[in-house]
Amino acid sequence: MVLGRLADGVTRGIEGVGQSVSAQFFDPTLRLGVTGLSRAGKTVFITSLIANLIDRGRMPQLVAAAEGRILTAFLQPQPDDTVPRFDYEAHHAALTAPDPHWPDSTRAVSQLRLSLRLRGSGLLGGMAGPRTLHLDIVDYPGEWLLDLGLMGKSYDDWAQAALARMDGRPGGEAARAALAAADGRAQLDEGTAQALAQGFTSHLVASREAGFSDCTPGRFLLPGEMAGSPVLTFAPLPPGPAPRGSLRAEFTRRYDAYKAKIVQPFFRDHFARLDRQIVLVDVLGAIHDGPRAVEDLRRTLAETLSAFRPGTNSWLGRLLGARRVDRILFAATKADHLHHSQHAKLTGIMDALVRDARSRADFAGARTDAISIAALRATVEETRAHDGRNLDVVRGRLLDGGRQAAFYPGALPQDASALLAPAREGAEAWLDEDYAIMRFAPARLSLRPGEGPPHIRLDRAAQFLIGDRL
Repeated sequence: MVLGRLADGVTRGIEGVGQSVSAQFFDPTLRLGVTGLSRAGKTVFITSLIANLIDRGRMPQLVAAAEGRILTAFLQPQPDDTVPRFDYEAHHAALTAPDPHWPDSTRAVSQLRLSLRLRGSGLLGGMAGPRTLHLDIVDYPGEWLLDLGLMGKSYDDWAQAALARMDGRPGGEAARAALAAADGRAQLDEGTAQALAQGFTSHLVASREAGFSDCTPGRFLLPGEMAGSPVLTFAPLPPGPAPRGSLRAEFTRRYDAYKAKIVQPFFRDHFARLDRQIVLVDVLGAIHDGPRAVEDLRRTLAETLSAFRPGTNSWLGRLLGARRVDRILFAATKADHLHHSQHAKLTGIMDALVRDARSRADFAGARTDAISIAALRATVEETRAHDGRNLDVVRGRLLDGGRQAAFYPGALPQDASALLAPAREGAEAWLDEDYAIMRFAPARLSLRPGEGPPHIRLDRAAQFLIGDRL
């Protein structure tokens, strides 16, 4: 029986290697992870990217498209039977309808396969004929990405950090008072545990709505079918003894179960299989929410990079199925909320926010970049006279009411340190400027044959993420 199991294991291993060899040399697959925190626009990004790879008239910066080497792009059946399919058709219909609206946001992992038929380049490529690259796009909530940082933390380490983060956040004072008043040594009472967990969850939800980025554990915000389960019923308690059967001992056990039964499977089944990654960031939203939100975003981005295991893989490692993220793109979204004269400033702020994170990834061998994009352009640009000076504004259809409105959010600084320095120093508000924000609805589209939805620098993002494989 032992020999039988060994033989069976060897057979499966050989079959796995054979499949990897076939994939590498015949129809290779590139797995692209798309994530971002709340309001970053993951669903719109994926929908627009797929539409613009199928109809490539607006993709001049994607070299393979500009040179005509992409013969066709078409959707394939979902390759993973146990992962929900990204509902591209419904999302595309929402954005291109006569009265368009934004699709629902990401609440769980989903995936879609887009296959690109490519004309070979060079002498050998011409002799070999067309080839196919399968692009598997994996969509997952940014809140789940932050959970990967919990893997190296004990319950006490996490609880101490979570309690410290409550300072200055909505509902933080009340939540911390309730947790401090709880007797962690007392015998577990399920009603008390649920009340503490619900109070802590309400604080996390309010913090996210106020623009804060680090709101772990992420499944507390997106519980899905696990709502009310013991694995989501714990909260951070101040340090103290944890006798057997006590509230603190049970919270420690449930925290460990959260890591083992939620975080580890996500890492193993989805995250660890990625080749490329784009992190979408609502930088303008954080600036509007103030210095504390900007500093929280900076620290969160720096901490999350360690989860990517960045670096290059040897060809043998790839052949045997070992993957490592070798390209990471940090993208400031909603560039269409600014006139193009401010786009370079937004990119500079994005670059400065992730400088620490990029340094770690570059050192590990991964290629990184920062960019500002709009996956779906919802505005047009204008210049208007105001108080004796000309203002570069954008005009679009307001989400509330649908009327057209021109918008000037404020002038971003030329030097990103003008924002990051007061943010690091704990300033309560910006000194020289109030940065406004406006919620636009999608513009009504009239697309010509061969054109995808209008965007800003989506083609440059695609070139960085997949261009070398085309």
